[in-house]
Amino acid sequence: MTVPPLPVAVTMGDPSGIGPEIIAKMFVRRLDQRDWLVVGDPLVMQHAFAALGADVPVHAISSVDHAAFDGVSLDVLASSDLKALPPVGEVSPISGQAAFSAIVTAIKLACEGSVRGIVTAPINKEALSAAGHRYPGHTEILADYGGRVRVAMMLANDEIRTVLVTIHCSLADAIRRADFAAQMAAIRLANAGALALGIANPRVAVAGLNPHAGEGGLFGDEEITIIRPAIEAARAEGIDASGPWPGDTVFMQARKGRFDIVVAQYHDQGLIPVKYMGVEKGVNVTLGLPFVRTSPDHGTAFDIAGTGTADPSSLEYAFDYALKLRVPSF
Repeated sequence: MTVPPLPVAVTMGDPSGIGPEIIAKMFVRRLDQRDWLVVGDPLVMQHAFAALGADVPVHAISSVDHAAFDGVSLDVLASSDLKALPPVGEVSPISGQAAFSAIVTAIKLACEGSVRGIVTAPINKEALSAAGHRYPGHTEILADYGGRVRVAMMLANDEIRTVLVTIHCSLADAIRRADFAAQMAAIRLANAGALALGIANPRVAVAGLNPHAGEGGLFGDEEITIIRPAIEAARAEGIDASGPWPGDTVFMQARKGRFDIVVAQYHDQGLIPVKYMGVEKGVNVTLGLPFVRTSPDHGTAFDIAGTGTADPSSLEYAFDYALKLRVPSF
């Protein structure tokens, strides 16, 4: 007897944003692929379908074992029980708490082995803070509740992939945090992430921190004192790492096929090249977790929430990426 694969859990995101709408649109568009569930609030998802004029029943469940996967109704594992809809397009502590509860519940399911991975719809950091949760983003919540000290963000599209040494912090803090240990963690996770995508013998390019990768120390010595020693240490471990390469050309080289993945030193250095190529094909992957986690490469879009105009393409791309990734063994 063949055991069916574990389902993917899609978290609702901030209910005041476009998360519920793009989830509903993905369900409506994928007639032959409905064996997944949402972790969130049943009332919010009912309203999302109603707003689209879609006659889709919401099947509220309390456990994955109760999911119907009948191809008609959307299974929603209830992580909250709202009695009224929160305001649309506004920062709300109610929405922040509902979004947080969905994430934590989904992490628990993944750690228990009830789902094979998580796809997370966008959250709003101000709403999280208003609800009393001082996290700068999904990545830090996943690390905390997933029980991991070192995780990394990988942004990817059809042409380039990048892993960040530092994530959500000021540029001044990023420079301080990009130490030898952070370099090694990012290089190792980049290599493991590429392997999880089925890339044999990944070629890992490491970007420099300073212009022209420091120009031999003329524009800063971090490349000489920190980044290059980490690359050499990674190569001693058998990782095909190279660099440091100038940050303004390394992504072009990766796009041409010279490298499989790029380690970027800070948030904007890595994300601008990916997002410039279009958020509809961008996906965020959290590396270092014992389960797969992906998300679309955009935010809650409060400015268009409730208008019915949100594009689900990036969510669908993130969902497909979650199915493609091998369950990691970090």
